[in-house]
Amino acid sequence: MNRIRSVSRAGSTGPGLLLLFVLATAVGLTAQQPRFARGQNIQPVFEGWKRHADGTIAMYFGYLNRNYEQVTDIPIGPENNIEPGGDRGQPTHFLTRRQKFVLTVNVPANWDKERRVIWTVTANGRTDKAQGWLQPEWEVDDGVIQMNIGPGGAPPTNPPNTAPKLTLGASTASVTQPETLTLKATAIDDGIPKPRTPRPGQPPPAAASTGVWVRWIHYRGAGTVAFAPAASPRVQDGPSDATTRVTFNQPGTYVLRAVASDGLLETSSDVTVTVK
Repeated sequence: MNRIRSVSRAGSTGPGLLLLFVLATAVGLTAQQPRFARGQNIQPVFEGWKRHADGTIAMYFGYLNRNYEQVTDIPIGPENNIEPGGDRGQPTHFLTRRQKFVLTVNVPANWDKERRVIWTVTANGRTDKAQGWLQPEWEVDDGVIQMNIGPGGAPPTNPPNTAPKLTLGASTASVTQPETLTLKATAIDDGIPKPRTPRPGQPPPAAASTGVWVRWIHYRGAGTVAFAPAASPRVQDGPSDATTRVTFNQPGTYVLRAVASDGLLETSSDVTVTVK
């Protein structure tokens, strides 16, 4: 079984803590490796675990779709299964390349430290698994998550960064083809990280490099979904209003995800859409 995982420690904002590192050999991404448009496997990834204030535990998962073009739909079942539970809200629409922290599996506070949460994915004839359990070295905090999602380096600590707050216009919707569905989301943030001050004599950047924005993702459903636009502009001060027009190529039930990001921390919320 081939596993990939970003290795990190909790308490990342403390002094003298070793920064996260990636097992590049396990991921298998080297300059010499050919790029495959399709036909490759999808490797689920255990990102780490975190204990909530009430004692319950969050186990975080992502995945690596090794294809550069092939987006794959894998329905819930033997080929897309989480033990225990079967359906724990995992995606069925797999985007290309590395997708981090896409799934949170919550387990009770008394969860046995050796018991596994196992995500199995079969794609293009190959089955891969990610196993998560409460190994101390795999505990993460907001600092570790920021270093994994962001560009690396120590996250802001004074004041610390907090995740954006996301509000959806609705959690369910329906549309009849060929009509277009309009979805709305609003994100507000604490303004951290702050924009970098240009060096003396250098012009300011042409586009904002910090701020909060919202992107829309096709998370579940076997059809083709098009967003216009797929993401909102970055907003440093004030709310980011993300309105998108969505079209579908076939009837069915879909889950569309809005992701609010400040570049380091993210908040997501889902809309279930029935297309008639």
